[in-house]
Amino acid sequence: MNIKEELRKLVTTQTNLRFNDLEINPEKIQAIMINEVVPEDPNQDFYGDDDADYLKTTIPLFQKAGLPISSISDILEMGVYITNAVKSPKYEYTIEKSSIENSLPFLEKEINLFSNVKVILLMGDVAKKSFNMITKKSLKKNIVPSISTYKLRGTEIYYGSIRVMPSYIMTGGNILIEKSKFEMASHDIAAMAVLIK
Repeated sequence: MNIKEELRKLVTTQTNLRFNDLEINPEKIQAIMINEVVPEDPNQDFYGDDDADYLKTTIPLFQKAGLPISSISDILEMGVYITNAVKSPKYEYTIEKSSIENSLPFLEKEINLFSNVKVILLMGDVAKKSFNMITKKSLKKNIVPSISTYKLRGTEIYYGSIRVMPSYIMTGGNILIEKSKFEMASHDIAAMAVLIK
């Protein structure tokens, strides 16, 4: 299955949306990590160039979690699919609510492509907000409480049988500078790996 082809089946007039152009066996995916937003340059995304900016922080997080990862292929082989909540690049410091809302149908469809998911990691506040907006449609409430991520750490949150783990944004140079967030995000990745073994 090609992710991009599946998501393009949703009718839209938006032209600036970016989807992962990736052939994948959806049955093998047991965990989804949702990052905040696609980069301006598609080559810098998770499934772009081998030395993409997004991988420069993601791979070290997996390695810090004690996992033998050196590429996005290794991550996929583990049964982990990584995507972005917002499918259009941001051009300001913050992400507008309309950008989140415009991407929701695509993120929801993308999540639903994978029937064997056991864990969803929400990497950052935008991912948390997006997932809450999706789940609120059926549950009529936020699945993830709207409090600081550090206060939620260790809390077991479930969406049906899927474990939902709020964590910290995994892209951008700041994650490598903010050592405590790097440590916590890598710890969350290690916990995810245990759940999907």
